[in-house]
Amino acid sequence: MRILVIEDDLALLGIIRDLFESENFITDGATTGDDGLFLAEQAIYDLIVLDIMLPGVDGIEIVRRLRAQSNDVPIILLTARGSLDDRVNGLDAGADDYVPKPFALAELLARARAVLRRKGMMSTEGDISCGPVRLVPTARDAYIGDKPLKLTLKEYELLEFLLCNQDRILTREQIFDRIWGFDSEAAMSAVDVYVHLLRKKLSAHAVDNLIQTVRGTGYMIKGGTYVS
Repeated sequence: MRILVIEDDLALLGIIRDLFESENFITDGATTGDDGLFLAEQAIYDLIVLDIMLPGVDGIEIVRRLRAQSNDVPIILLTARGSLDDRVNGLDAGADDYVPKPFALAELLARARAVLRRKGMMSTEGDISCGPVRLVPTARDAYIGDKPLKLTLKEYELLEFLLCNQDRILTREQIFDRIWGFDSEAAMSAVDVYVHLLRKKLSAHAVDNLIQTVRGTGYMIKGGTYVS
């Protein structure tokens, strides 16, 4: 899973990113509202951790703009302790939760997992699944039923991205930017190559038709409608 952290305090930004990366999340960071909004609009994130007080565009305005674009990415606001107005305004703008500063890192991590569970992106145990396919993000392990599924890092990231966006068509460009990065020297055809490799490994375990091609656009997984 990929998380965007927008926080103008460089030290705190690093601490939060280290926290999530220690749990095998991939993170991007921004120190201004303008840079954070740009990243949020360019890529698909599974969660945004967003400070309210930022240089440039403030956190609440970022929430408003993303929701106005029908971007439903889960957002956790970092607020000043005792700032009731900020919390109310942030939730009214469309944020999913808030954590007042100063906070315990364990609390932020727990709230992030809770938001992801509410959004259906993570089970109570923290797993991501569809049909017999199950991922354990904290260990980056994959299973078909109870049998381990051996994947390369890129294959795992691709499957995780598709599973976290069930019922959503992902374009080749979105997949490429997420897995390889928009500044990568790899060719766009890498998306199709890795989908083929992933399908081949799934098929070896009798899992067919999980990843569906949307002609001329990209790929998707339809949650709840898997047929072997």
